[in-house]
Amino acid sequence: MKYLLQVDFKMEGPYGEEMSKAFVDLAESINDEPGVIWKIWTEDANAKEAGGVYLFETKEDAEKYLEMHSARITSFGITDIRGKIFAVNETLSLINNAPIK
Repeated sequence: MKYLLQVDFKMEGPYGEEMSKAFVDLAESINDEPGVIWKIWTEDANAKEAGGVYLFETKEDAEKYLEMHSARITSFGITDIRGKIFAVNETLSLINNAPIK
């Protein structure tokens, strides 16, 4: 079974193309984290919110990543971090073309 991690938090910026340039090293490092299959980066510049949706091999990997990532972004001065982990219903998700294989 795969697990989805949803994380969001308030952030002043950067957003858009500036965010893409500023966080390229971070994005590349995420690929080396245990159990990470993929991440979709999320942002809402108007609401000053950012985060991501991740797919992990195991719940334990998702939990460990959430703990590590929360500590990392807290060190950047970001607070009010929300993280939720969900089991993925692969049978139904595949009907809707989810990229989970």
